[in-house]
Amino acid sequence: MSTIVRGRVPASEFALAETLSSVPDMELEVDRIVETADDRVMPLLWVRGADPTTVSAVIEDDPSVQNVEQLSIFEDGEHQEQLYRMEWVSEIELVLQVLTTPEATIREAYGEGESWFLRVFYPTRDTLTETIEYCKDNDLTFDIESIHEMEGNPSGRYGLSEVQHRALTAAAEAGYYHVPRDTTLQELAADLDVSHQALSERLRRAIDTLLAETVLVGPPSDE
Repeated sequence: MSTIVRGRVPASEFALAETLSSVPDMELEVDRIVETADDRVMPLLWVRGADPTTVSAVIEDDPSVQNVEQLSIFEDGEHQEQLYRMEWVSEIELVLQVLTTPEATIREAYGEGESWFLRVFYPTRDTLTETIEYCKDNDLTFDIESIHEMEGNPSGRYGLSEVQHRALTAAAEAGYYHVPRDTTLQELAADLDVSHQALSERLRRAIDTLLAETVLVGPPSDE
C-alpha cells in the first residue's frame, strides 16, 4: 500500500547545516529537486528570513553545496525571499538515495534550525521498511513524525479521517466556502445529521490536517 511519511533528518546528516546554524532565523524550502543528465542533484531552494547578502555568503561557504547561483529576489514590504539553484555534493546524494530508495520520492523538504523536515512518498510499505532498516544499519537518523497510508478512498491521501473527508466534501459541494456563502453551518449540520458544534470542530480539524499535509512543510505544531 502506498504511504506518505513525514519525518525529520538532522541538518548535520543532510544539507546546509552550517548555513542554518549561521543564520538562526533562516528558513529553507526546496521547490523541486532536479537530476541532471550526468546524475547531479540540483535543488531549487527558497530562502526566507535572512538578508540576501548574508545568505549568499554563508551558502557559498557551506561545504555541502557547490555551484551556487541566486536566481531571483522577491520583496513584498518587509517580507523577502530568495530563490537559489545549487548542486548538492555526493554525500548528500547518498542520503537522498537512502531515504528514497529507487522508487520513493521526496515530495517536500523544509530546513530550519538544526533539522530538515521531509515528506516522502513510498509506493509500498515494504520500501518504507527497507529505508528504516537501512537508516539503522548505517547510523542515519530519520525520525518519523507521521505515516499516512493511501487507501482506496481519497481521504487517505491527505491524512483525513473518513468523517472529516465527508464533512469537507459536503461543505464544498454546498457552497459553504463560497463568497458569499450559499449555506450556513447550521444548515450543513442538519443535512449531515450532526450538531453545529461537532461539525464546526470537525471542519476545523480537517482543514488543519489538510493544510499540514499539502501546504505546510515545516515542523509539526505542538498540537
